[in-house]
Amino acid sequence: METKLERIAEIAKSRPREKFTSLIHLINEDTIKECHKEMNRKKAAGVDLVTKDEYEVNLDDQVKDLINRMKRQAYKPQPARVAYIPKMGTNKKRPLGIPSYEGKLVQAALAKILSAIYEQDFLECSFGFRPNRGCHDALKILNKILNKKEINYLVDTDIKGFFEHVDHEWLKKFIQHRISDPNILRLVARFLRSGIIEAGMKYDTPVGTPQGGVISPILGNLYLHYVLDLWFEKRIRKGCRGMAYMVRYADDTVFCFQYEEDAKEFYAQMIERLKIFNLEVAEEKTKIISLGKDHHNEDKAGGCRGGNSFDFLGFTHYMGRSKNGAKRVKRKTSKEKYRASLLRCKIWIRANRNMPIKNFMNELKIKLQGYCRYYGITDNRNAVNNFIDEVKRLLYKWLNRRSQRKSFNWDKFNLFLEKYPLPRAKTYVRIFDLGMGNSYIM
Repeated sequence: METKLERIAEIAKSRPREKFTSLIHLINEDTIKECHKEMNRKKAAGVDLVTKDEYEVNLDDQVKDLINRMKRQAYKPQPARVAYIPKMGTNKKRPLGIPSYEGKLVQAALAKILSAIYEQDFLECSFGFRPNRGCHDALKILNKILNKKEINYLVDTDIKGFFEHVDHEWLKKFIQHRISDPNILRLVARFLRSGIIEAGMKYDTPVGTPQGGVISPILGNLYLHYVLDLWFEKRIRKGCRGMAYMVRYADDTVFCFQYEEDAKEFYAQMIERLKIFNLEVAEEKTKIISLGKDHHNEDKAGGCRGGNSFDFLGFTHYMGRSKNGAKRVKRKTSKEKYRASLLRCKIWIRANRNMPIKNFMNELKIKLQGYCRYYGITDNRNAVNNFIDEVKRLLYKWLNRRSQRKSFNWDKFNLFLEKYPLPRAKTYVRIFDLGMGNSYIM
């Protein structure tokens, strides 16, 4: 399948107006088995309660039956099981749709086909759930844009409940720009309409695509590609008096402008544009921000001025000064993400403190290493250091509660940390090392 997908990608790239009429044959027994091999064994089961281990007991027969049903157009996806996960930094919970195992396999195969075609169409400003385009890449591009001397204003945008409000009819129209295979279109429509199971009750899904589905990320990117990306590139940028850029990570987007009137005009147009596609902005989270490059009164506590800072991808971006005194945009861990990460760490330490100490410290080290690698970027070493110090205090507190007798004083605890050292804060990602997308901001 990989060779065929590469060929499809080549055609999609070289022929931007090409419509693909025959794709369903790519979802065959070999493809499904490959998707099964790539599936994570630790993923939660859907309404069928089938796990990867259970499915592969009789893999050949299961896959053969699935493909036969698809050929007869008798395959109908089971509803997704809804689970609620805590939303970091708030008391709210995020709905997560968990497909059946068979549904995950078909979605994975379908997502590969859609990605092969639409990756050739997606713009440089789009990041998130795309091959080799992660959070740090988006931050690097945004940093380059914000530090252009001409960029003075930005619109920090939040779309209210994006995945829950995706309009099915518009999404199908967008897919038909590139795909006219009726079997693929029918399969996508069935997944969209498959419904959800919550508290034992089945609910229809006339709109939306549940987060958690294997196919949801590519469908979300596809929807916003037509709703925002192309519109901004073809209409907004050309109509602006000055420079204009955007950086989108999934449904989280920042729009950057040279002039305030361009930013205000865009904000008004964006609200109307989103209404057409059944979307709306969260007004309490969407705002026009002046970067304050001409101001000289930065807050001494880190350089943040309330009107000049904004949060994006877990970091607070603010105007500060470089070592030579020049003004530039800097970043540090956002307070919301900092508190949420610390709370998760506290809960884990408290729940697992009675594990064998070697295993306990190894697992904690792995968790902290992941935190350090994400947040360990240019300008943010102090915040990461503070986080590690807070974790040490939590560790001291809860290890001393493993029994009725106190295990450590601080001298003994420091010796303990010499034996089981925690990661040290350092800059893993240099935000000024710009790679992909450079042509977009030149």
